Amino acid sequence: MAGTVDWGVAERFAVRSSGREPFSASYHAQSLQRDFDRLTAVAEELVEAETGLRSAAGPARARVTDRPGWIRANLASFQRLLAPMLDLVADRVASSRVAPLASRVAGAELGLVLGWMSTRVLGQYDLLVVEEENPQDQDLVYYVGPNVLAIEKQYSFPPEEFRMWLALHEVTHRAQFTGVPWLRDHFLSLVHESMTMIDPDPARLDAVAGQVLSSLRSGRNPLADGGLMALVASPEQRAVLDRVNGMMSLLEGHGDVTMDRAGRHLVPSADRFAKVLRARRESARGLTRVFQQLIGLQAKLAQYAQGEAFIAAVERAGGPELLARAWEGPENLPSLDEIRHPQSWIDRMVAVVPSVGRA
Repeated sequence: MAGTVDWGVAERFAVRSSGREPFSASYHAQSLQRDFDRLTAVAEELVEAETGLRSAAGPARARVTDRPGWIRANLASFQRLLAPMLDLVADRVASSRVAPLASRVAGAELGLVLGWMSTRVLGQYDLLVVEEENPQDQDLVYYVGPNVLAIEKQYSFPPEEFRMWLALHEVTHRAQFTGVPWLRDHFLSLVHESMTMIDPDPARLDAVAGQVLSSLRSGRNPLADGGLMALVASPEQRAVLDRVNGMMSLLEGHGDVTMDRAGRHLVPSADRFAKVLRARRESARGLTRVFQQLIGLQAKLAQYAQGEAFIAAVERAGGPELLARAWEGPENLPSLDEIRHPQSWIDRMVAVVPSVGRA
């Protein structure tokens, strides 16, 4: 695996391309860790009261970091998460004379993606937990301090409210993965399943090029449904990716809905925060927008809206009790098609348990 991606090159490119946020040296940064320690604890209580999801992993822990710190944490996660795919590819390229160059190119490409993302991300829950590694560096709720300060300054956001709002969203994701006993393992199994289906055959790239040309001729954006990864996926992989995307749409929509409901009394500016950040995400133009599409970020943004619409439709039909059926087991998770057509999921759940009727 080590020969497939040069992780040192990835880190250097990522840190170099992340730039330097002026607020990283601001005296305001001194308050961030103290604030997020406090607000993350408050958020955990509010999220549990709103959702009924109680973490089995103990209290949530906040870690305020800078862009290089976020990059290094995600590189460590990527090494663990991508291991099945990298092992498969390594077997194919190990004997190649260009393997050392290819690993450096792969590292540079990954580094550029992470470097760019580090300038945008505000918070993140690290769901990868490995028993044999240092527990103090796992199961953390990350906040990228310089980015948080820059957004607060640029849009005159009230810091206490905005930090509470961020904490609610990330702690909701932690409650999902640590409060639903089977969810973390199920998610990772889907990711690993898709990775082991990777076919590094160059002929696959020729087929993809044909698909791109066909899409462009018909006026469709070939990157719209998940970026480059979805484009190169086989039909079997695409089926797994659709299951992952259906689950993530549910989680992102549930995160946004919970954030708004749990913080309604503490975050009166929530609507403004959401509108500003949505406009910020959707304002990309030119090469930036193409880049977002390549890495699948545009598809991820759609997950928020589709997930919220799904939850609204389900709760109109059967209230929170019907929505809670999604947490009963992997078989109850909505597919991507069901996210887009909520009535099909509602019908499926009602058919299984007739007592859960429509309101």
